Amino acid sequence: MSVNDERDELIRRITETQTSLGRLFAQHQSPLFTSNLTMRQLKVVMLLSINGSASGQDLAHDLGVGLATVTGIVDRLVAHGFVSRHEDPHDRRVRRVELTGEGARLIEEINNAGLEHYRHIMSHLDTSTLRALDRVTREIRTVADKLYKR
Repeated sequence: MSVNDERDELIRRITETQTSLGRLFAQHQSPLFTSNLTMRQLKVVMLLSINGSASGQDLAHDLGVGLATVTGIVDRLVAHGFVSRHEDPHDRRVRRVELTGEGARLIEEINNAGLEHYRHIMSHLDTSTLRALDRVTREIRTVADKLYKR
């Protein structure tokens, strides 16, 4: 087996393992799946958690949909109490959307659920395996920072 073939096989196995872990975690009542939000609504909540706030135009662009579609999505999220609308302080014609405390709690629950699964698994690993995992995950982060210019 060539070095490139071995690398491709290792990458395939690692990503397959990560995918199966994600499926396993999803089966354990992740808030991501129990929130009763649609995929587009979850995307809006996630985008707002990353960006802080956004205009309807920003959200339409990020989702690849029309402004009317975004208006409906945001209306439903407002009704659920996950987002609020307010006037843009720099342009009164623009309405900005941002997470409410409830929306921020949902994102925190989604993030924490995954982390709790990982912590539980890691608590069953020996110290030398944890050291190796720490080294590898730090190296992955270093490469990701370089690739994505963080």
